[in-house]
Amino acid sequence: MKRWLPLLLLLAWSPELLAQSGLAALTVTPSPGGGQTYSVTIQILLLMTVLSLLPAALIMMTSFTRIIVVLAILRQALGTAQTPSNQILLGLALFLSLFIMAPVFDQAYQNGLKPYLDEQLGAEAALQKVAEPFRKFMLNQTREDDLMMFTRISGRKGLPSRDQVPFSLLLPAFVTSELKTAFQIGFLIFLPFLVIDLVVASVLMAMGMMMLSPMIISMPFKLMLFVLVDGWSLIMGTLATSFYQ
Repeated sequence: MKRWLPLLLLLAWSPELLAQSGLAALTVTPSPGGGQTYSVTIQILLLMTVLSLLPAALIMMTSFTRIIVVLAILRQALGTAQTPSNQILLGLALFLSLFIMAPVFDQAYQNGLKPYLDEQLGAEAALQKVAEPFRKFMLNQTREDDLMMFTRISGRKGLPSRDQVPFSLLLPAFVTSELKTAFQIGFLIFLPFLVIDLVVASVLMAMGMMMLSPMIISMPFKLMLFVLVDGWSLIMGTLATSFYQ
């Protein structure tokens, strides 16, 4: 207890000590280049805010949404219930997203983050440099119709160019386009397995075996078809090439 007493006293007196020292929590200093330099306290606050929004950004600003939706539809088409499990599907989607987004991450690091860490760029300029590769990637995957729909909803008459689309319009348009593309790919994946289900159900009905579930009979045939055509390689390759055509 004696060892902790000085620490408790220090914590008790710390507000008064901070008040006497005049420690400023908010400091904005003009930089020589005409910009502004924020204090370390603000930078830490901004960093914690970015880290809290990082999961949402990973889902909504990368290829993760399309991949996880397609993998979920594939599992439903195979009829394997919880195999692969949700953890495996999330892991596959995460690492495939990292593979697809690697050029974007590298460009953002080289153009924005690295100069900022080397103190060659300010925080605002570095943020714009980091956001530019993501903007280009999202614009390449966004349908023009979805972008114009959200432009009309926002009350804007039009946009000067695609390069000047604000993130407030680009994000919902990008997510909507990704969901459309994911369901289109999922539909094409579902068709051959649906044919197997129909054939098995018709055969069972013709044999009068109506009490036997067609899913039990069709699942081995669907798994055999998926393995024979090297399905995982086809799915992963199709998803990867769908972003870079």
